[in-house]
Amino acid sequence: MDTGIQQASLDAVLRDALLDSRQRWRDLVEMAADLVWETDAEGRFTFVGPDPALGWSAGALLGAPAEALLADDGHGIAPFSPFRVQRQRRGVRSWVRRADGSLACMAFAGVPLIGPDGHIIGARGVARDVTEEEERNASLAASLRREALTDAILQEARSEVLADGMLTGAARALLPAIGATGVAVLRRAGKEFTPLVKLGDTLPGLLALAAAVAAIPGDEPHSLESPDGHSVIAAPALQPGHGDGLLMLWRAPGGRAWDDEEHALVRAAAGVIGIMLAHQALQAEMFRQARTDPLTGLMNRRAFLEELSRRLDRLDRERQPGALLYIDLDNFKPVNDRLGHEQGDAALRAAAQMLRGAVRPTDLVARIGGDEFALWLDGADLRIATMRAERLLADAPLSLAHVSADPDTPISFSIGIAVRDGASGEDLSHMIVRADSAMYAAKRAGKSAWSLAPA
Repeated sequence: MDTGIQQASLDAVLRDALLDSRQRWRDLVEMAADLVWETDAEGRFTFVGPDPALGWSAGALLGAPAEALLADDGHGIAPFSPFRVQRQRRGVRSWVRRADGSLACMAFAGVPLIGPDGHIIGARGVARDVTEEEERNASLAASLRREALTDAILQEARSEVLADGMLTGAARALLPAIGATGVAVLRRAGKEFTPLVKLGDTLPGLLALAAAVAAIPGDEPHSLESPDGHSVIAAPALQPGHGDGLLMLWRAPGGRAWDDEEHALVRAAAGVIGIMLAHQALQAEMFRQARTDPLTGLMNRRAFLEELSRRLDRLDRERQPGALLYIDLDNFKPVNDRLGHEQGDAALRAAAQMLRGAVRPTDLVARIGGDEFALWLDGADLRIATMRAERLLADAPLSLAHVSADPDTPISFSIGIAVRDGASGEDLSHMIVRADSAMYAAKRAGKSAWSLAPA
């Protein structure tokens, strides 16, 4: 056979083998990758496979800038470009736009193309769609961050016994964890919000913003900008059976907006805060019950003595007087004996209502046991104390006639008065003994009277 013919046949075989090899390589790469590409020195696509790729036809991409596929970071800033590499790169992840407008996270591997003169004339690479993997990882990371945030809140609150301290600790943990400059926890009663905790920078118009957020339907966090430019996020802190709470955080004017992940973190934090608010409401109710006489709603003996002790410390510093009135109901026993204990309870409630209405809001009224009551008149001297006792004695027969056993044994008061000079330094127990002794002196004198304890 002619040598030329043999060489041509060999060249054809080699060419066919090369083409077949390239096709096999192309088929394998395209099956293993979601995007195969080459770019020129200007970063334009010179080869794209498979066809279509990410929903784009190869014809639509060829000659177009490869970086046009890249999605920005939400602020108009494009990330690192995997289409321009100076050296071999593997595992670079970037978000790109699909033809339908959705985003895909791609894991890129690329190498630079080197020309005869040793300069880079383009790049070549492959990319794999790892969107589902990235979203799983992001979901796991977000879950871990929420767990870490919850743990940080609980860690701060763990050392506290009272709910108020727990709320403060939780708010303190939120500031660095969420990247806020200020935080507030509020409780709503009716249409009004009351701040329970406020930490960090001041937010002007806090209550107005809280009302605006509360008017928005739904339980999801809402972000907004305050009139002076603070970036604010607020989430309902729900407390079943205990009203509405609100968690608010803010960043200084010019601070970045709150992203989706931070919305999720704030919602998780608000859930914990809601539990703490419910605990606080329960604790406050238990505290109130421990200090309240259940029949009359007045302070009980313990609460009265604790509060009076604090008042005396203040009056001593200010050298102000005060008066203690010990009051016993006259003719109360016949009510119980003849009409029963229910009518006796009604008599005690009526007496409590009368005493409460006879003093100022700043004074103290308590049921200290049985049919005995006590009044503390803040800043009262002898004249004021005796005038008040006279008024009570004058009003009692008419005010309490409906709960008396009969007109011949009307309920009235025996009152013992102990006036305390602001400069005396008299202790609480001594003053109580004086008032109690004066009350029994009034009773022995014929009831429906008052008696003044000697200083």
